[in-house]
Amino acid sequence: MSAPAADDLIEASSVIVCCGSGGVGKTTTAAVLGLEAARRGRRAVVVTIDPARRLADALGLVDGLASEPQRIELDDSTGELWAMMLDTAATFDGIVRANAENDEQVDRILDNAFYRNIAGALSGTQEYMAAEMLHALHADDRFDLVVVDTPPSRNALDFLDAPGVLSRFLDHRLFKLLMLPARSGLKVIGTATQPILRAVGRVVGSDVLADSVAFFQAFAGMETGFRERADDVIALIRAPETSFVVVASARHDTIAEAVWFVDQLVEQGIDVTAAIVNRAHPAFGEGSADDALDASVDAAAAGAPGLAALWRNVADLRTLRERELAVIDPLAKVAGDERVVVLPLLDRDVHDLDGLRTIAAHLFDHPIVER
Repeated sequence: MSAPAADDLIEASSVIVCCGSGGVGKTTTAAVLGLEAARRGRRAVVVTIDPARRLADALGLVDGLASEPQRIELDDSTGELWAMMLDTAATFDGIVRANAENDEQVDRILDNAFYRNIAGALSGTQEYMAAEMLHALHADDRFDLVVVDTPPSRNALDFLDAPGVLSRFLDHRLFKLLMLPARSGLKVIGTATQPILRAVGRVVGSDVLADSVAFFQAFAGMETGFRERADDVIALIRAPETSFVVVASARHDTIAEAVWFVDQLVEQGIDVTAAIVNRAHPAFGEGSADDALDASVDAAAAGAPGLAALWRNVADLRTLRERELAVIDPLAKVAGDERVVVLPLLDRDVHDLDGLRTIAAHLFDHPIVER
C-alpha cells in the first residue's frame, strides 16, 4: 500500500474497522490511524472491543479507559483524538432506554434478573453491543471518524454477523413463542399452567422461568426498534465509507489467519481496504541478499576483511527480509499488492504517543517527529 493509498484510508472513511489475530499490533494500528486522523484535522474516536488494557497502554493512559469517550491531549494536531472501551452491560442498558416506551418499562427490564444475566453473559451479546456502539459513535456529532479495534479475527466475524443474527432471532418462531405470554396478557404467576412453559420450568427452574417470562413481557413492543437498529448497523458495516484494515505480522500463522479473514470478508461482499504487516525486518539499503554476498566477496578480495564481514551481516539481514516477504506474499495475492504495506520492526515497544507517531511516519511517509 503506497502512502497515497494510506492517505485515502484516512480521508475517505467515516469508519475504519481493524481486524487481525492476537499479538500482531492490531490495537496499536488502530491507535495510529486515529492519531494520524487527528493530525490531519479530523475528530477521531478509537473504540476497543477487547477488554484488555492494550489500547490504554498504547496511548500511554496509566489510569486506563472508560466506557465513555475521553479526549487525548495532543499538541501537534488541529483535530481531536478520543478513546474508549466497550462496556457491554452499559451499552445494552442504553439500548433499552432508547427503545422503551416509558421509564416504567425501562425499570421493569433493567431490574429483571434474567436481563441482568443475559446483558453480560449471553453468547453474542458482546458482539452485538459492539456493533451498536459503532452505530452510536458514528451518529455522534463529536466525531467524524470511528476507528474500531476488534477482538482476534474469528471473533471479529461474530462482531460483523451480530446485527444479522439479532434480526433473524427476532423473526424466529422461538422468539415469537417466547413472546406469546406477553402478547396474550399472560401473568407471570400463571405460566405454570401452560404445558410447554411448565416443561421448561422443570429444566431451568421455576424462578428462572418466571424471570424470563417477565422479561419478555416487559420487552413487548421494543422488538421493532431493535430490528430497525440492527438493519441500520448492517447498512453501516457495508457502506462505502466503512473501511476494513487487516493487520498481521510476518509469520506464517498470522498471515494464514489474515488470508482467511480476507476470504471471509470477500464472501460477504466486503472489500478489504488495506492490509498492514507489522514488525518486519527493514530492507537495509537497496539490493538483494545475493548482492550483499557479492560485495562481501569483493571486499575480501580487496583485502578489507572488516568490510567483508559487514557485508555478510547485511546479507544475513536481507535474507531475513526476503524470507518474510515470501511469507507475506499469500496475503498480497488475496488483498492486492497495492493494498499491502510492510512496517519495520522498531527498536523499542510502543507505549506512548511518541511511539505511535513513529509508526505513523512509516505508514504515511512523513518525517518522524517525537515530542
